Amino acid sequence: MLSAFTNSLKIPELRSRIFYTLALLFVARVGAHIPLPGLDPHPLQEFFKQQAGSAGGALVGLYNMFTGGALVKGAVFALGIMPYISASIIFQLMTAVVPMLSRLQQEGDVGRQKLTQYTRYATVVICLVQGTLLILALENPSRLFGPNFDVNLYGPIVIVSKGWFLVTSVIFMTAGTLLLMWLGEQITQRGIGNGVSLLITIGILADIPGAATATYQLFFPAIGVAGLGVPQAIVMTLLFVLVTMGIIMVVQGQRKIPVQYAKRVVGNKVMGGQSSFLPLKVNYSGVMPVIFASAILLFPQQIFSQVGAAFNLKFLTELSQNLLRGHWVYYSSYGVLILFFSYFWVSVMFKPIQIADDLKKYGGYIPGVRPGEPTAHFLDFIMTRMTLAGALFLTIIAVMPDVLLFELNVPQRIAIFFGGTGMLITVGVILDTMKQIETFLLQRHYDGFLKKGRIRARSPGATAIGEAADIKTVGKLWLVLGIIFAIGIIAWSVKYFQTH
Repeated sequence: MLSAFTNSLKIPELRSRIFYTLALLFVARVGAHIPLPGLDPHPLQEFFKQQAGSAGGALVGLYNMFTGGALVKGAVFALGIMPYISASIIFQLMTAVVPMLSRLQQEGDVGRQKLTQYTRYATVVICLVQGTLLILALENPSRLFGPNFDVNLYGPIVIVSKGWFLVTSVIFMTAGTLLLMWLGEQITQRGIGNGVSLLITIGILADIPGAATATYQLFFPAIGVAGLGVPQAIVMTLLFVLVTMGIIMVVQGQRKIPVQYAKRVVGNKVMGGQSSFLPLKVNYSGVMPVIFASAILLFPQQIFSQVGAAFNLKFLTELSQNLLRGHWVYYSSYGVLILFFSYFWVSVMFKPIQIADDLKKYGGYIPGVRPGEPTAHFLDFIMTRMTLAGALFLTIIAVMPDVLLFELNVPQRIAIFFGGTGMLITVGVILDTMKQIETFLLQRHYDGFLKKGRIRARSPGATAIGEAADIKTVGKLWLVLGIIFAIGIIAWSVKYFQTH
């Protein structure tokens, strides 16, 4: 693997792409540390430092992770790239229900360019709305963080005239998001990897030095300070490796449906007669169900809490407390929402009827399944059951950081690297980037990152061998997740008997 990284710098085109990507990522990180004029970020930082591991600030905690800490620093990139991501998701979903957008998507490059332009316009609108709401919340922090934020204790965040600060800050943050959008597009076109995904990943990984310091202090504490011992450090290391392996298997896992193409005579040439496969991913929806579920669960909690406090309704107050992280009601609702959004995303994005029609048009068929509608029903049958497995894997991985945070008292900045939304995004983006680098290496006759097997999908071979490999992959995935679950049960049992 080390030789593969060395060979990457030997190819002029790949070397220039890598350095170009690193330069633009550096610009993005610089912008995440430039504070807005007239804003004092120290009260925000002090509040989040004291509220780490608790429910306080949960409404913006997830968003702050996606901005790479720019929100807590009050930087010009405080909105991050998320407005552009939101606009892209909105138009991606609208193409399934709006005929005009659906036609644009099918018009090739011209239609996609128009959709991209509409997405940029929507990004500006979302930035203006989110920026205005964020600045109004920072002027009155209790709206955003609740009664836990005491201005007399932490100090004011906005230290200049509020009217002028609102106008200038919204302009700066909108410009910052548009700059990030441009950087992401430039990385995708001239660099290596998906630019927008890399910007999010770099923001998540920006806290690695702090997490490494906290890990060292946790396992090797100062004299007189309680901490974990060497055995716990070994268990945590093994757990981290197993969780990472599980995430890689979930991201890479797929079911290969064999496809046979009939022979066709076109002029004097005989075309077709080849065997291929149709890859169906175990986790087709990616990380989107986790993001949707996390975001939606925050709103009922805030609404019930404010309504219960305003009308002195005790049951609403208790319900709002149970919807916080660390309570079984939260995790039950979390799992149900992940399951729902997994099927929702698949139902919107995966089109078995269109796939069956395309196969029939090009003379392809699945052995043992009639072309046309029976093929669509077969693909829907397979995808429905695979989505259930993918949703269960997502739920386990998403809950893993909370298990470490609330049951084992692991600091939050360490626990987020043991699963959850950030880890899913990081592993997926790194794998995708490594695939692109490996493609350049193989084109120039260099070895890839792995000598035994490639990161990219295997070339189509015998159906029996492919199905056996799929069964082995799923079996390994269940084994890894079972080991993770067993370690969690053992750790919880040890803690329970120690406290009782």
